[in-house]
Amino acid sequence: MAHQKREASSTDEDWASKRPKSADPATAHRESGASQEPDGEMRVTSHKESEAQVDTCVPNGNATVDSKVSGEQATVLTGVEADAAEDKGCRHTMEDAWVVLPNASAETPESLRCAHFAIYDGHGGRLAAEYAQKHLHPNVVAAGLPRELMDVKAAKKAIIEGFRRTDESLLQESTKGNWQDGATAVCVWILGQIVVVANAGDAKAVLARSTSTDGEGVVDKTKSQLKAIVLTREHKAIFPQERSRIQKAGGSIGSNGRLQGRIEVSRAFGDRQFKKVGLIATPDVHSFELSKKDHFIILGCDGLWGVFGPSDAVEFVQKQLKETSSASVAVRRLVKEAVRERRCKDNCTAVLIVFKH
Repeated sequence: MAHQKREASSTDEDWASKRPKSADPATAHRESGASQEPDGEMRVTSHKESEAQVDTCVPNGNATVDSKVSGEQATVLTGVEADAAEDKGCRHTMEDAWVVLPNASAETPESLRCAHFAIYDGHGGRLAAEYAQKHLHPNVVAAGLPRELMDVKAAKKAIIEGFRRTDESLLQESTKGNWQDGATAVCVWILGQIVVVANAGDAKAVLARSTSTDGEGVVDKTKSQLKAIVLTREHKAIFPQERSRIQKAGGSIGSNGRLQGRIEVSRAFGDRQFKKVGLIATPDVHSFELSKKDHFIILGCDGLWGVFGPSDAVEFVQKQLKETSSASVAVRRLVKEAVRERRCKDNCTAVLIVFKH
């Protein structure tokens, strides 16, 4: 394929958009979408950290360090490399926004490692997506995200409250500005060795986990079989549990399976005209502890998952990582494959989080 030839002859600097020097490190980062180049190639925007191979969540920048994450017991942190890529597809505008924050506690450094990654998939515009991109993580931190000793229950409570505060303030802003748009969300926080995943809507997170171990339960790196584990639950108006909740709130599901016959998802930020008939922004939140079996997580908007199945995406990314050992290149190629080869017609955005054990 033509774009593979371009990859082979280009450097990362030719493809990756650098973070603006004026960007606030405490807020999310988003670049413009793909553009058609004179030679017919498609340029996919991505975000590349200056220290891509190290986990910048820890003060000394080492990929793995000793850190006290519970009581007096020291734990070696798993290193993290992450990047994002986006393409507007056949749409006239890009309505997605994303976050790549390997050091999400830069403003208030504490003893607990914190990293944050997210995709906000806008519909009807991108104001809601950009608002959530800027405000969700600070609201989650303000709601009590643990920064000293890991407390899963407290973390989940803070995330749910952060979603509530963000949607509440967004609705106030949208009323003032007469916004009508909304945004679904899929978010990951890495706190010490605990991964917490939250989603509202139809964006997904998929974990690639090794299924091969030796006799003592240690991951066998000579075997490459990875299992795709979907970490999120889709929220669509047509699903029985969501339909029941919507009907109890006074809303209805049209013959096309949409809320009030208009919107497919049943949970999202914004969309103020649907909030009184069952649309909510409350996320599903799940957590797990990182182990050596966990290789990477793919976050994707519904455009990506419309042309990639979970196992298909994991297999594709695994192949790219074997070839390049680069999260930046792998995620860029994933989005290019989705749009250029598989003809994704929607906005397409992906975040790839690779664990360095």
